[in-house]
Amino acid sequence: MSHVGSDVGVRGSKEQEETRVHGEKPAPAEAWVGDHLPSHTRCFAKLTRPLLRLKEYNQTDIFLEDDINISEKIGKIGCSGISEQDKDLEKVESLKLSEEIQASGDVADTGEDFVSPWEVHSSSEAGIDYDKLIKRFGSSKIDDELTERMEKLTGKPVHHLLRRRKFFSQRDMKMILDMYEKQKPFYLYTGRGPSSEAMHLGHLIPFIFTKWLQETFDVPLVIQLTDDEKFLWKDLTIEEARRLAIENAKDIIACGFDVEKTFIFNDFDHISKSPAFYRNMVQVQKLVTYNQVKGIFGFGDSDCIGKISFPSIQASPSFSSSFPEIFNGRKDIPCLIPCAIDQDPYFRMTRDVAPRMGHIKPALIHSTFIPSLTGAQSKMSASDSNSSIYLTDTDKQIKTKINKYAFSGGGATVEEHKEKGGNCDVDVSYQYLTFLMEDDDKLEEIRKTYTSGELLTGFLKKELIDIVQKIVGEHRERRKTVTDEVVAQYMTPRKLKFDYPSPPVQTPGKKKKK
Repeated sequence: MSHVGSDVGVRGSKEQEETRVHGEKPAPAEAWVGDHLPSHTRCFAKLTRPLLRLKEYNQTDIFLEDDINISEKIGKIGCSGISEQDKDLEKVESLKLSEEIQASGDVADTGEDFVSPWEVHSSSEAGIDYDKLIKRFGSSKIDDELTERMEKLTGKPVHHLLRRRKFFSQRDMKMILDMYEKQKPFYLYTGRGPSSEAMHLGHLIPFIFTKWLQETFDVPLVIQLTDDEKFLWKDLTIEEARRLAIENAKDIIACGFDVEKTFIFNDFDHISKSPAFYRNMVQVQKLVTYNQVKGIFGFGDSDCIGKISFPSIQASPSFSSSFPEIFNGRKDIPCLIPCAIDQDPYFRMTRDVAPRMGHIKPALIHSTFIPSLTGAQSKMSASDSNSSIYLTDTDKQIKTKINKYAFSGGGATVEEHKEKGGNCDVDVSYQYLTFLMEDDDKLEEIRKTYTSGELLTGFLKKELIDIVQKIVGEHRERRKTVTDEVVAQYMTPRKLKFDYPSPPVQTPGKKKKK
């Protein structure tokens, strides 16, 4: 996804910081909460004092996940104190301003991982610390209890990507499993920002898992292609963005999704033909303030208004009423969103507004990032051909890229490697195998022999080359069968292979006698 730019910080420009509260200049840091602040802001400071770094206090930076909006809370309780039900506002996990919302900058300088919808960086050779990310984002770790319950309900083993915690974090998965257990409907929603001619291996992983979810739970799937987003963030014309969306749709269809259970749409063409989608989009826009969206995504004064309103477009497929052809106007059908963890900010915003729109909050299941070939400090990127393996790469190109660019955790010489062994935590070839190799026993054998120094880097890379060539080769062959007519089938708004009774009509009438 595109990057907001290093000059765009969450706290805004220097001039903006000079006029933070009602045009008044800030007091020195040591007088952080004092008489220079208006009364409602002093109350705000009381609520957030334990959580904010003194020098970073800025009212416009605040955004709370889900249903909690601090400005509304202040309005309700005044300055007399904090009610029992609002004491949880003081928990660090409810407000992670200084960690979660970071100004752009050099990650190496801060020692922190940087994860946003547009950029992912780590200062560690081992890559992102996902345990820290869970705490920062306030999501829940996927545990054995959850996966065991999933296996019990479906009667199938969980996917190896879930078993190995490549999908590692979740929001409200328990609710989705409850719905499934009670035989109540839900649907899947995922998406893709079409910024390149072909998808790469990192894009393929979430779709492989999404296909497994669809087959396992037998539910509808909607896939959003955000060509409008790429037009707003990239140097693309509308026509070029639309063309890339269709090309990416072919890559997605080649994953093998059931046409009778799957609807794919691109924003430029679909929204203008869907009043229901547009109505939900505008409702989201009304419920989210500029300060909130600025705080979540770090938009600056030079960003176009299209970027500011775009999150409402990505939020709208989370609501079943956005797709009347599929769900028959129902608002009570929740969705499960499989996505990479960098997309979570969009859906924290969505979960905040959903109840106010009469919808159920979307559930999420988050994946880790497949690292760049050149090292785990960044994710695989479509903009860097040396860091990525594209689904259109030939066998020769795949072999060359892995041999030449895949970062090795092995020793500098054969002798050193045999003596000290390899480091699987930083070795990109091994990390790729944890995503792509289904056989747990074989993967464990590779880990042991590489760590001991018995298995050399060249043989490890050969294992990866064979698997990637097979996966990409099979996908290439399937893609050849995806014609324009096939694409049109998937992208036509229509009823899918599921029946949803119309919602009951609410008519005024006499109250029933007891």
